[in-house]
Amino acid sequence: MLIQWYPGHMHKASKEVKEILPQIDLIIEILDARIPFSSQNPMLAALRGDKPCIKVLSKSDLADPEITQQWQSYLEQEQGVKTLALSIEQPEKMRQLTDLCHKMLPNKIGSDKPIHTLIMGIPNVGKSTLINMLAGRMIAKTGNEPAITKTQQRIDIGNGIILLDTPGMLWPNVDNKNSGYRLATTGAIKDTAISHDSIAFFAAEYLLQHYPDLLQTRFQLDVIPATEQELMDIIGRKRGCLRSGGRIEMDKVSKILLAELRAGTIGRISLETPTMMEQELAELMIIRAEKEAKKKARKEKWKGTK
Repeated sequence: MLIQWYPGHMHKASKEVKEILPQIDLIIEILDARIPFSSQNPMLAALRGDKPCIKVLSKSDLADPEITQQWQSYLEQEQGVKTLALSIEQPEKMRQLTDLCHKMLPNKIGSDKPIHTLIMGIPNVGKSTLINMLAGRMIAKTGNEPAITKTQQRIDIGNGIILLDTPGMLWPNVDNKNSGYRLATTGAIKDTAISHDSIAFFAAEYLLQHYPDLLQTRFQLDVIPATEQELMDIIGRKRGCLRSGGRIEMDKVSKILLAELRAGTIGRISLETPTMMEQELAELMIIRAEKEAKKKARKEKWKGTK
């Protein structure tokens, strides 16, 4: 299943971003530290050109710290950007972002002209929370559901910096199906747009492979289950998610697992690594090439029948 979710206001926002980029000095993209690859918008890389860019890895308190460090090194070396790992638990560190903006644009120091910064991020990544922290007051709407911000906002946060906030944007097609699942697992896609069961089973399989100890501690498992189905059944019985006849109420179990993963109750978890993403991208390139070859073959066959 390839997960797609692209509300109309996101399409409008992407067009507006293209129009305002010439006026922008610097771009800040907010990424989810648990899924830095899946939460970055490939449209931005194509549009920004040589404009300075800061990638903020938000919710870093929920991510595996070792893997977050791997991502920071990878992004800085491979994409030529600056990175900063932040969380709402470290408000003083959030203010380092304004200092970094000035360091990246030394020609603006002492100038009367403010730094015009475009701040972007997928839904529910913590963008509005960061803006409010930087401004020192409630400006941007925040919420636990994605797609809260629906219009552009110009915000003067002081220190010679003006932020242009945009609605959280996904992109029209998430080619990598695993990225779609990761976005849904972390809550970037509205729960009404997904099947809880399929997303929870994806998460359960990943956690069994990469974080079995955290699962064992959180759910008090005597042994590590062999399959995701077995894990979901055990959680269901332990949490009383039973129907008549002792059957597991899978939707309820799925919501419990996803809620605890998203809140960090299970532990600090990252759902992708740079190495994993390079492997998946290589596989995706092969799939795309095969599809293109089949498409070309069909066209040639169709021409031959005319």
